[in-house]
Amino acid sequence: MPTITEVETFPLVLAGPDAPARTYSTKPPWPSIYGSNREALLVKLTADDGSIGWGEALVPVSPEVPAKIIDLLLKPALLGADPTRVRPLVAALRALMRERGHLGGHQGDAVAAIDVALWDLAGRIAGVPVHQLLGGAQRDVVPTYVSGLPGKKDSERVAQAEDWVARGVRQVKVGLGHGVREDLRAVEALRGVHDDLLVAVDIHGVYDVAQAVRLGRGLDSLGGWFLEAPIGFEDVAGHAEVARRIDTPVAIGESLRHRQEFRPWLEAGAASILQPDVGRTGITEAVDLAAITETWFVPLAPHHSTGLGVVLAASVHASAAMANLLAYEFHPTLFGKVNEILATPLPSGEHGFAVPDGPGLGIEVDEDAVRAASVR
Repeated sequence: MPTITEVETFPLVLAGPDAPARTYSTKPPWPSIYGSNREALLVKLTADDGSIGWGEALVPVSPEVPAKIIDLLLKPALLGADPTRVRPLVAALRALMRERGHLGGHQGDAVAAIDVALWDLAGRIAGVPVHQLLGGAQRDVVPTYVSGLPGKKDSERVAQAEDWVARGVRQVKVGLGHGVREDLRAVEALRGVHDDLLVAVDIHGVYDVAQAVRLGRGLDSLGGWFLEAPIGFEDVAGHAEVARRIDTPVAIGESLRHRQEFRPWLEAGAASILQPDVGRTGITEAVDLAAITETWFVPLAPHHSTGLGVVLAASVHASAAMANLLAYEFHPTLFGKVNEILATPLPSGEHGFAVPDGPGLGIEVDEDAVRAASVR
């Protein structure tokens, strides 16, 4: 029986040559805090046979926090354990702080990173890809949509959309929330780029129900693809009301970390599309959530933003195993640093991500690059 002999955490800050000092700020109208540099948490598990598994949590700010949780609380429970018993181990880790109300949050992020690393390690020990351990891939290529279209002017976004359409892309998402009228003008301009271009809108939770309904009805007339997080992220009842009053599907989920958090959204009919992030749920919870949501005929469109190559590969394996996958999020403006911690780069995903067929996650981590970027 293989056993885990070492657990190492690497809180990363990936700074460019002209990057400012490490600071945090908001980007109005969105309320969330963002870092001046790219941040992430990587985890390395080593087994007694020398096998290694890598995991990653989505931690766009303060990766030292979940790293400390792993070092203090999760590492002692992992040392000496059999890494091929992934599900029992993950269940035990989730139970450690559950009674104290810490199933999600930073505790959930820490468990997610370990979960990914366990699947990678188990796959490498068995000599098979993670998607095979999950029961087999439903598809060889995970479909994607282009997310971002940055810019303050409609003309800037339209120019980007025209470029993507010329390259064969037909699904995009734009972050708005600048006022209902302005948002609808932006969507109308983008819809004019190509008859077949699907346009989704992410509001980052800045509207109230009345504003979200007005926006949603405008999207109905424009043929909007989906409306993401139109109001406060915790407002299940409000999202359910918006969903009842518009035809455009409502999407939610990047802030949620486990099935108990997703459950009320499904029961209330508050979301027609769920968007878990493997960097916050782990692989286990993501694929289980996909199976659960089939009961409601709700598809999944997994979230991806600042995650690096490990969590991107993990997300592709999980997405490949989902029967009810809609599409996976691809951020071209954030993709550049994905490969900074990989020995062999992953190709750009505007036309989808091929499912890796190597053992474990099917990637090789550049450990020297990881150690160089670690803030420890």
